[in-house]
Amino acid sequence: VYFPVGGIIANAISNPPGSRACDDGGSCGVPGLIAVAQSTAGSVANVAAVTSGAMESGLCQADIAYWAWTGQGPFSDQEPNKSLRAIASLYQEVLQVVVRRDSAIASIGDLKGKRVSIGPEQSGSAVDGLIVLGAFGIEEDDFQVDHSDPSAAVDLLDKDELDCVIFLGGRPTPVILDLAERVDIRLVPIAGPQAVPLLEEYPFFSVASVPDAVYRGVSNTVTLGVGAQWVCNESVDSTLIEGVTRALWHPSNRPLFDRGHPEARAIRIETALQGISIPLHPGSERFYRDVV
Repeated sequence: VYFPVGGIIANAISNPPGSRACDDGGSCGVPGLIAVAQSTAGSVANVAAVTSGAMESGLCQADIAYWAWTGQGPFSDQEPNKSLRAIASLYQEVLQVVVRRDSAIASIGDLKGKRVSIGPEQSGSAVDGLIVLGAFGIEEDDFQVDHSDPSAAVDLLDKDELDCVIFLGGRPTPVILDLAERVDIRLVPIAGPQAVPLLEEYPFFSVASVPDAVYRGVSNTVTLGVGAQWVCNESVDSTLIEGVTRALWHPSNRPLFDRGHPEARAIRIETALQGISIPLHPGSERFYRDVV
């Protein structure tokens, strides 16, 4: 979901040289700016790219941003990343535990000893997947770990070469949407007494659900959610970041989000500061101070 949403954001904030003025029905992005969406391995890779300067900004999970900032979780072997800054909270991602409908797996605890894809090692899915499995008493040595990318993982599940795919993403996630058209699937709930400590220990987790019929034949399923955030490096020019923040929320760009990916419709200025787990960039902070 990051890639199509990133493309919408890039479109919203861009205003190439020679474009018509916003007031004349042209682009309402930052004058002269051309933004391009890039595909990556996921949240951890995006934070690393933003930190190194390989990319000016990126999308990542709220928990990954927090761990990078504090030097915990997947960043525990690194110094706290105090250069990471937030631009906006975008929408809620959900942890989706996918199995074939004819599978005997009914709960997270049933994954012990099974073949489970948790996503690439540089992804937020892998980090949160291990946290959830651990809460249900399943350590990494207790199951057969697969680190395939999501497209390859769902193909393996389709061929019955995997028992489960765990993926953190928006609703719907395209690869799961496609899988559901090829094979009957279910989502395993993340609920019960084992899930309660997760909400207490990790404040970036929230109760979420995948509603009926998001995927073919799949009924409403309770799970956990994490906010998707847009982040950058503190070194990026403050005037530029104030401009892209203003462009993101310009009323004329609203149709881009409403007509785009379903998760893009949830990107609203009213929730732009919810669940922010790291400091705002000064440019974004100036914008919100004036309008929120």
